[in-house]
This record gives sequence, structure tokens and C-alpha cells, in this order.
Amino acid sequence: MNRRFTMLAVLALLCAAVELVAGRGMSPGVVWDVLGGGGDATERHILLQLRLPRLLVALGAGACLAVAGLVLQSALRNPLAGPEVTGVTPGAVLGAVTATALGLAGWESPLAVVLAACVGGCAGAALLWLLAGRGRGDAAQTAVHGVLVSAVLGGLTAMVLLVEPGELGSVVQWLVGTTEGRVWQHWHLLWPWALVWGAAAWLLAGPLTLLRCGDDIALAAGLSARRARTLALLCAVALTAGAVAAVGALGFVGLLVPHLAVAVFGADLRAGLPGAALLGAVVVCGADAAAQLSSRLLAGALDSERLTLPVGALTACLGAALLLVVVRRTPSRTF
Repeated sequence: MNRRFTMLAVLALLCAAVELVAGRGMSPGVVWDVLGGGGDATERHILLQLRLPRLLVALGAGACLAVAGLVLQSALRNPLAGPEVTGVTPGAVLGAVTATALGLAGWESPLAVVLAACVGGCAGAALLWLLAGRGRGDAAQTAVHGVLVSAVLGGLTAMVLLVEPGELGSVVQWLVGTTEGRVWQHWHLLWPWALVWGAAAWLLAGPLTLLRCGDDIALAAGLSARRARTLALLCAVALTAGAVAAVGALGFVGLLVPHLAVAVFGADLRAGLPGAALLGAVVVCGADAAAQLSSRLLAGALDSERLTLPVGALTACLGAALLLVVVRRTPSRTF
């Protein structure tokens, strides 16, 4: 087990190194020179004030989404449950876009955007809580109501776009998900949130493992399934809101990375949850590096310096393909 964690940590460092040199405007030699204390003021600003916080935000958001997804799949006993099933992702997007349209927030004020996204995410979770009613402890009903809540919030986001068509750029960035333009303020807001709620999720590893086995077994072991599931959903909501507030709605990370974590680390969530965090960080960081490299190649081929491929577009395309494989191989799996 320790060997697997070590290999993942090395892979994360490798992805981080690739991402630092993947962007346009700086060669690997210049990046190495700046890291060694050299380089001119412009090069130091690009690397230390733009690329490094972008890298850290990608790692943190990936870890949050992966842990949230594993918590949801364990609590709801549904291998196709993801952060979207709580209504938090579309709620956070709606909050950020609405605040931007009203002039209360903007990309130049990360704190305002993060707060608006967190408020929207919590509102989405509260709407799910109200709709679920007495069926809150039922995994299937919670998942169904989550899909309905997500559809409603997505429709409201479309309405905001109709009222304020000038906010199309903000809507696309939040719906697709991107690490572009992330600065140190985003990281300083993300890491304490991720640390607190990640630790809370790890403390729930035992109850979540029992919930994966079924409510009857959990009750036989003296665990209140409804209370444990509520606490687990709270952790998933908080982790998802923090990630979406930082990078937008990265598709399929919270849905598919937990499957990899279970395959690599087994059913014991005391190892699975930290493993999922590492895997999520590797996946998002690697995808962001690939997106930057692809942007460079496409910009050269199309002779367009402003062409940028958002990381969310890459994770959505790859995630959709992998989801089809998962569904075809396990059509009736419910844990």
C-alpha cells in the first residue's frame, strides 16, 4: 500500500513538472532557471505568480472532487453517483454567474466569486434536502432528486444568460471548468477549506465503509445509517462547493476517479480516501498540462495566439468515453 502511495506521489510531481513547462511563452530551460533563483522580472512573474498558483489550484480542486465523489458513491451505494447528484455543482455555477451578472463579483475579485459560488452550492444542496423530505436516508430517492435539482439549477443558469447575454464568457468558463487565470488568492481560499473537509471525510471512513455494505449491516453494527449518510453528504457538498468555486464544473472527475481509487486501494476507505485525493490531483493536473500542450499545438496549427483549450473540455471528453466503458462492464452494479 505504501508503495502505491509513493508511486502516485511521484506521478503527481511528474505531472506538476510537466504543467509548469507546458504553457506558452517560457521554455523548460527558462522555467528551471527561474526555479533556481534566476530569470528576469517578467519570467519570475509568469512562473511564480501565474503558473505556480494555477498548478496548486488544479491539484487541490482535483483532490476535492475525487474525495467528494468517493464519499457520495459510498454513502449512496451508487457507482454512477457524482458531485452533480447533490445539486452543488450547478448551484455553485449559478451563484457565480448570477453574482457576475449583477456586478457583485468578477474574475478580478476571486474572493467575491468564491463566496458567490459557495452560497450557490449550499443553496443547491439545501434545495435537494427540502425536496428529498422524508426520503433523505434513501439512496435511490436522493440520487433521483439530485438529478432533478441539477436540471432546475441548470435551467436557471440558462435564464441568467438570456437576461445578461454579455456574461456568455463567464457562463462557459464556469460550466466547462478551467484553471486559467488562477492566482494565489484562489489557492489561499481553497487549501484550508479542502484540508478541513478532507479530514472530516477521512474521519467518516469507518461509517462509509459500513454504508457500502448496506443499511442492514450498518444498523447491525450499531451505526445510524441516516445520520452517517447526512454527515457524508455534508462533507461531499462542502468539498464540491470549494472545488467548483475555484475552477468551475470539471466534468467526470468526481464520478470516475473514485472507481480508480477503489481498484487501486481496495474497499478500505481509510486508504481509499487519501488515495482518491492523490489520484484526483494527478488526473486534473495531468489534464491541465495536456490541455496547455494541446493549446500550443492548436494555436500553431491555426495561427491563433489566443486559442486556449480549457481543462474541463478535456476531462469531459475523456470522462464520457470512460463512463461508457464503466456502464458497459458493470450494467447492474450497485456496490
